[in-house]
Amino acid sequence: MRREIYKGRIVTLVTLDDHWEVVEHADAVAVLVTDGRKVLGVWQQRPAVGHATWEIPAGLIDPGEDPPTAAARELAEEVKLAGDLTLIASLYASPGFTDERVYLFEASGTLPEHGYAADESENLELAWRDALDVWRSLSAGEEVTSGVTALAVRHHLGNLGEAL
Repeated sequence: MRREIYKGRIVTLVTLDDHWEVVEHADAVAVLVTDGRKVLGVWQQRPAVGHATWEIPAGLIDPGEDPPTAAARELAEEVKLAGDLTLIASLYASPGFTDERVYLFEASGTLPEHGYAADESENLELAWRDALDVWRSLSAGEEVTSGVTALAVRHHLGNLGEAL
């Protein structure tokens, strides 16, 4: 049995079988863009955690979009790039309480893309960062980021054969 407790703009809170509290959330995409050992990300303020985080380009899948289309849109909106997209993995953000699924893509052959307007609600600062420096900072607890960004950075380092 499903009972709706709250319906917001991007989340719905329900109980299942009068026991499990579940946050229903739109699925999302994230895109890994690399250049050598560098990874492209954006700094943005994250009110939920109370500070800015550096993350790879990402966002929600809009109604009617499939994951590759959403990934291409987010790549264009956030970092003004287009490219060939390859799915690396799909994962649940936190399956203990939410049904949100995230599709992680890697972009290759990137070129400037100016066909999409930036999301006016986002204040993003682009930053290329050395993937090994990011991983070491995360491992030392000096910074935190999204799980999908950490996975993307680790994936890239693994592809490069970097010893951690």
